[in-house]
Amino acid sequence: MRKRSLSPYDTSTSHDSSAPNDLSFPYDSHDEGPSRNGTEYDEVPPDPVSDGPDAAVPGGADASDLDDPYARYDLYDEDDGAPTSTRIRRRRSETEPAPRARGRMTEEARARLATERESAAIADGPPTGYRWTTWDDMGAPRGPEPYPDWRVTELAAVDTELGILKTGKEADVYLVERGVPDSDEVCLLASKRYRSGDHRLFHRDAGYLEGRRARRSREARAISNRTNFGRNLIAQQWAVTEFAALGQLWAAGAPVPYPVQHLGTELLMEYLGDENGTAAPRLAQLRPEPDELADLWQQLLDALAILGRLGYTHGDLSAYNLLVHDDELVLIDLPQLVDVVTNPQGRQFLERDARTICEWFVAHGLPAGVGDPATVVDLVLDEAGVG
Repeated sequence: MRKRSLSPYDTSTSHDSSAPNDLSFPYDSHDEGPSRNGTEYDEVPPDPVSDGPDAAVPGGADASDLDDPYARYDLYDEDDGAPTSTRIRRRRSETEPAPRARGRMTEEARARLATERESAAIADGPPTGYRWTTWDDMGAPRGPEPYPDWRVTELAAVDTELGILKTGKEADVYLVERGVPDSDEVCLLASKRYRSGDHRLFHRDAGYLEGRRARRSREARAISNRTNFGRNLIAQQWAVTEFAALGQLWAAGAPVPYPVQHLGTELLMEYLGDENGTAAPRLAQLRPEPDELADLWQQLLDALAILGRLGYTHGDLSAYNLLVHDDELVLIDLPQLVDVVTNPQGRQFLERDARTICEWFVAHGLPAGVGDPATVVDLVLDEAGVG
């Protein structure tokens, strides 16, 4: 037998025209192949890893039954005829979580998620009360500094709801005790909770909202159309507006409750009342003597002058939105605070405020010449610089 060159491109050997082709591949199975480690093979050498006695065959087939050694890689005993995307998908074990589904949740999934969250909240809840203190909550603004000394800021404090103080068309006010269990660190707070879009919100609120603009066009459209989303935005706007107004008025020296914290549609404020949980009375509940009436009137003028200096009027002033705590008049319910400068209806709101409160004072003994609505309007506008 003629020995062939190890390289098909070796031209040093003589060329035999009778040979079919000297450039044929040297590893032809009909000829002797080159040696590996000194051993010559007449066929493909075995692979000690994949062709050993314990080699595994995919699909559970016996390697001896395979005519084609490469067919073992195409065995799919369960996915024959399945699409390629299905056959190449990696099988997950039962303990491995499935990928998170995308799209809207079903009602069943929503209910299950709500139950899981409630269970987690109960497991992580305080030993007493209905929640831990919110003083360290991220994204919950606090009132202006310097902080009053009566506040409880310890993170171990617990909030306990003691009852309801007031119900209204826009919000309800609850009495909340915040304190550290088994200690003397305790204070009382008024929790004002605005109703969501499922309830009636702020009759004739369009006039109050003039001059306020939503930053996003989608929010502006929702508020304008009074959709459910828009009404929820309005509730949040009222809470944000009242918290900001209370902080600004408190810093300016106006007689208002101190705003402790703002959480969504909830506003935590200073509680005005006694230690037993009896809230301070509204002005409408009192029958003051002439001297006391004159003193309350002067306090009211001073408070309205501060509002005017900042460019505001109350927007819904009446004897029901004034408290008398320790003989001092206090303004409450300020979410609809109206800017008398930028709001086109500002003067109308101011005139209505003056007329309503003057009627109450005159009806209870204040001389009509003293309780003149025009005098009150001129006072506020002069302080606002638009008289």
